Amino acid sequence: MAALATAFFAALAFAPISANAQDYPTHAVRIIVPFGAGGPADVTARVLGDALQEEFKQPFVIENRPGAGAIIGTQEAVKSAGDGYTLLLMSNTQTANESLMPTRKYELMRDLVPIASINIADLVIVVHPSVPATTLKQFVALAKSQPGKLNYSSSGTGTPYHMAGELLKSMTGINVVHVPYRNSGEARTGVISGQVQMMIDSVTTMAPNVIAGQVRALATTGKTRSAALPNVPTAEEAGVSGYEADIWLGLMAPKGTPKAIIDKLNAAVNEIIKRPQVVKVWADQGAVPMSMTPEAFDKFLRGDIVKWAEVAKTFPDQR
Repeated sequence: MAALATAFFAALAFAPISANAQDYPTHAVRIIVPFGAGGPADVTARVLGDALQEEFKQPFVIENRPGAGAIIGTQEAVKSAGDGYTLLLMSNTQTANESLMPTRKYELMRDLVPIASINIADLVIVVHPSVPATTLKQFVALAKSQPGKLNYSSSGTGTPYHMAGELLKSMTGINVVHVPYRNSGEARTGVISGQVQMMIDSVTTMAPNVIAGQVRALATTGKTRSAALPNVPTAEEAGVSGYEADIWLGLMAPKGTPKAIIDKLNAAVNEIIKRPQVVKVWADQGAVPMSMTPEAFDKFLRGDIVKWAEVAKTFPDQR
């Protein structure tokens, strides 16, 4: 009898969670985007949010909470209830912050749980047209001839654009000064206006500026040329052997979010990112879907934290 009673109460304990997961969502879900409006994370969140809203017949509301290198928005997600009604749009900014921002009040893999990866895009190295360099080799030579005189913009310390810049510095031995802006839009304006000489940005958002002649593209950062900028060589082709950087996006949820809800969202995201119309939109912008189970995404995140911790060791002065 005792064993039966134990089994009964155990089943009773799990019943509400299963029922909630089956009915989920019953009201609006917010997706916190800890980056400024108009950037690749914001655009991706809105495409995904619209599709999830259509799938689940409930609003998925995008809430931009930029600032402090994504820490403000991430902290907001960490403080939220683990009930599936707050999600976090995240990127390699947050994995880099694990080593770059020691004073943050959370730990990514302790306080949040992985849901799904979304997409991954190459970056592009661009300079203002006034810079006397038409190739990456020429820019490296120029920077070496003027150590500390040239600068580059990013949307903040720890962002993929910042980390890509520091990786380029460490691999080429150049000394260009990091100028962090409040968001990617301002950083982009910085290089377009000539306030800074160089930026490494997402192909997704910078390609139109390259095509318009507002900036000059020196190289893309993937293994192969970008479909969005097919005439631009990769960094490998341009003379920096082994250099690769990218920006990937994914979803996490506050600790305590039921596994059944995580799995339900993962299945929905993995189906959405394979839809032909979504694949085409991202392909035109230089991004490709990245599909993983929650467990595989967990492993990926932990590996990315280690990767950027190694890069961070090379620039302690930038913290």
